[in-house]
Amino acid sequence: MMKHEFPNLRVILHPLIQHKLTQMRDETTNTERFRRFVREVGQMLAYEVTRDLPTELVEVRTPIATFRSPMIAGKQQCLVSILRAGNGMLDGMLELLPAAKVGHIGLYRDPSTLEPVEYYFKVPSDIAERMVIVCDPMLATGNSAVAAINRLKDHGVTSIKLVCLLAAPEGVRAMLERHPDVTVTVAALDEKLNDHGYIVPGLGDAGDRIFGTR
Repeated sequence: MMKHEFPNLRVILHPLIQHKLTQMRDETTNTERFRRFVREVGQMLAYEVTRDLPTELVEVRTPIATFRSPMIAGKQQCLVSILRAGNGMLDGMLELLPAAKVGHIGLYRDPSTLEPVEYYFKVPSDIAERMVIVCDPMLATGNSAVAAINRLKDHGVTSIKLVCLLAAPEGVRAMLERHPDVTVTVAALDEKLNDHGYIVPGLGDAGDRIFGTR
């Protein structure tokens, strides 16, 4: 964890996460390796964001004795990917949460206004009863994440966490102003946004680098 001005932000400074993130930032990292790093870091961030899941004691019998041991209790999970780049994090997160349901929200950023435009929305019918983890590699302006979470709250969701690889201060500030109840977990808080709305130093366009379309 690192100190910062945002009470809703958790920056995970685990050495393995930082090592893989550095390789993702490298412009010479090819699509195959970049995709693998996104999946692996997504899995490690899922471990961190679920650290506070409630548990309850259940009775189990080991080969030696019967005793009471903790298992996850409370709301079931739903992973919501902000398309398209969020899909790069899904597989790793589902390896840790195989029973989670999955939703998708399709948003693209208008290049002139930097505002999000929705083109797809599909979530489980019982999503209001679940703890939702929204995944999107980049929290830049924050507009897409804010819009996605607005839609989830419109569907009755009350328990939401956001997981990203990188965040810019502008994006975290937008989330704090619009959704102060949502915890943001990231691998790094970068310096700023440039004039085109990209995170600096960042890692480029995550979707292009995941899917090889750059």
